[in-house]
Amino acid sequence: MIVRAKAVLVALVAAGAMLGLTAPAQADTSGEVVVFSTEVQPLAVYHDPAGCQPLPALAHVLSNLSDQPVRIYANPFCLGPSLVVQPGYGTHVPGGAGSFSA
Repeated sequence: MIVRAKAVLVALVAAGAMLGLTAPAQADTSGEVVVFSTEVQPLAVYHDPAGCQPLPALAHVLSNLSDQPVRIYANPFCLGPSLVVQPGYGTHVPGGAGSFSA
């Protein structure tokens, strides 16, 4: 019985590895993500953002002008729960040490 369970587990791991190798890569993000902080600061513009990007300390509004969804996180490491902002939409962001990933 234990041998059969190990065989099934090995088969599942192998199948998962094969699926992971053949999964299509996510397309690169093109466009811009624009972050408004305050009226006395220039907009923070991220051209063709990739990976985890820290938000400005006083970030207030994020606009996703790219062609891919953007995830917003409450920490600077792009970890944990996130809010998804679809292309062409925006959202208020919490001030402090947040981040986004594209």
